[in-house]
Amino acid sequence: MIQDKTFFTTKAVITKKVKVFLHQIHDTLQAEVDTASFHAPDGFKRHTHQFVKGEHLGDFPYLYLDYPKYFKHEEKFTFRTLFWWGHFFVFSWILEGAGLQFYKNRLLKHYSRLADKGLYILMKDSLWDWQKEPENLLEIRGDNREAVEKALETRSFLKLHCYLDFDHPTIREGTLNKAVLASFRLMLPIVLKQ
Repeated sequence: MIQDKTFFTTKAVITKKVKVFLHQIHDTLQAEVDTASFHAPDGFKRHTHQFVKGEHLGDFPYLYLDYPKYFKHEEKFTFRTLFWWGHFFVFSWILEGAGLQFYKNRLLKHYSRLADKGLYILMKDSLWDWQKEPENLLEIRGDNREAVEKALETRSFLKLHCYLDFDHPTIREGTLNKAVLASFRLMLPIVLKQ
């Protein structure tokens, strides 16, 4: 196995393709970010973003785009598009800090719009957990609003996930940016001022 160069050549090609996807996603989200009236932390600058590439998320490589992005101490306000090698793509709002109760209230206000759309609330104690394990996630469904309300009461942050498995048609068709845009628009009311 240590003589096999093929895997690393393939990995390099795939990594370049994912980078292209992430840049397309950035460009696609830009119009949405330009016009949105966000309920964001003080100091938020709407066009701040970050591309990151790493090798050790649960021992697997990853790439992600945070856009829009705001991180300062306990204040977090970002939409992350994460590619996790061997796992999936995940689109996620990461929200923590002074606006948290506002975001929770907005989620409940728009519950019927969000329910049964494949959205999950992370129930782990760490914002940085990405596992797609039923015991770590609470799905937002039409038949479990009471459970979601109860869970939100004790959360010190809000992290919403929308997963896209690698066998999804949008990946094969090269239209991942459309799937990200749909997820972004679906979750957007949670972070808007009105």
